[in-house]
Amino acid sequence: MYHEHPLRILRYSAKNIWLLVFPLIRNFNILSHSRDWFYNWLRGAWFDILIIGLILMIGYIKWYFARIKITDSAITHETGIFLNIRTSIPFISISSVTAVRKLHLRPFRAVNIRCDTRAGFFNTADMKFMVTEKIYQEILKKLPKVMNDNSIDPLSKPTAVSVILFSFFFSSGLSGVIYIAAFFFQGGNIARDIITVSLSKISESSEKISRSLLLKIPDAAVLIGILFIGAWLLSFIINILTYSKFHVECDNRYYRTSYGAVNCREHWINSAHINYIDLRQNLIMKFSEAIAVHISCAGYGTSKRSLPVLLPVRKEKNISKDLEAIGILGSARTEFRPKKTGMWNYIWLPAILSACVFPLHLIISRFFPLFSGLSLFAAIMIEIPSAWFIIVKTAAFLTSGISVYDDKIMVKCCKWAGFHTVIADRKKLVKAGIEQTIFQKIGRRCCVALWFEGEKQIKYKIKSLSTSDIVTISQLLDCSFVTNKSKITLKQASDQ
Repeated sequence: MYHEHPLRILRYSAKNIWLLVFPLIRNFNILSHSRDWFYNWLRGAWFDILIIGLILMIGYIKWYFARIKITDSAITHETGIFLNIRTSIPFISISSVTAVRKLHLRPFRAVNIRCDTRAGFFNTADMKFMVTEKIYQEILKKLPKVMNDNSIDPLSKPTAVSVILFSFFFSSGLSGVIYIAAFFFQGGNIARDIITVSLSKISESSEKISRSLLLKIPDAAVLIGILFIGAWLLSFIINILTYSKFHVECDNRYYRTSYGAVNCREHWINSAHINYIDLRQNLIMKFSEAIAVHISCAGYGTSKRSLPVLLPVRKEKNISKDLEAIGILGSARTEFRPKKTGMWNYIWLPAILSACVFPLHLIISRFFPLFSGLSLFAAIMIEIPSAWFIIVKTAAFLTSGISVYDDKIMVKCCKWAGFHTVIADRKKLVKAGIEQTIFQKIGRRCCVALWFEGEKQIKYKIKSLSTSDIVTISQLLDCSFVTNKSKITLKQASDQ
């Protein structure tokens, strides 16, 4: 039987911090009604000390009654004084174990532990506590080891370049920040010119005031643009610090990953509990044939500060038969692709937007010539992402599809500007929906949406598949159709 780290006393004490309201009331009265406030405060300081001591005492009692028990088969965490809550998880049922050594807690040799299973509430830890390094090593002894004889070598050496590229591609707002920054750099000058002309027509007497205000518009716009770029740069640096020293080892049963220069993270993952593997790309990565390997597993990469990455960026040609042992079918051929007549389903929104931008600018320039400069700039700034999305959606049309193999299903699709190749066991498919509009019905096409097991409900949608392919897919997956007007539901058979 073990106790948590003594630092947890402060965490338990923080729940009773509301008791400090009484010392605050006393000190407020002293400061408001007494000139000799320091003497009066010092004379009654015993009351403040008593309250603080009471808070710490309650925290200590809660910490004392919180115990951790480690056996050969399970780990148990008990909390509560009058109402005892006991949580026990067999080691065989654990999906992932996460250990985090935060920078400010390293001098105290404190380790934050999180254990997750496929049960319980979604996106919440099934068991979470803080222990000393010694107790953490005791927990590690009970977890299964990665067998060196059966280890998969290609997963053991992610390079520093792959980590940097991963941080670069997956930092938030890479293209968006640059785009918004450019808008403010140029848009500030345009806005200043328009407002200057408008105000000069309204009143000549306000010239001095307008100049003093307008001269600040470009500077503020440039400042905002710099802040956006700085935000992405900060995200890039944080990602490098988060995923540096990335190391992964695995065999056919378990994965062990570790990374982090500031906050060191270690993950133990049961491969049997992985829901699916997600090969992620953006358009630049697709053109350069680079891939980042992510996985979906309870407790892994569920926090806002980390991604469920198994391998940082690496060449697509390296995702081959060497990795098929962990379910990555890198050389698999896409069997069911969108129909050639269904390209419009992919590009219609950015295509219409791109076609309407400049005619709308001409209309605005004709009826509102004062805003012609601003509308031209806005049209250009809208046209750029529209053209980009046309390229993205065209690539999605050419690469999307579904493949069904012996016991696996592979889905290639595009979500916004990101490309996903999802590989999962058939039994991990929990829901499928098929939508068909009137126009798609004429062209004998359907849109298929798939959901897999996981803590988050993520939909993967493939557009413009032929209805004959849908029938074949349903037969391969042993599913049945239930038609409801223009919407079809793909219902799994009862034996699944």
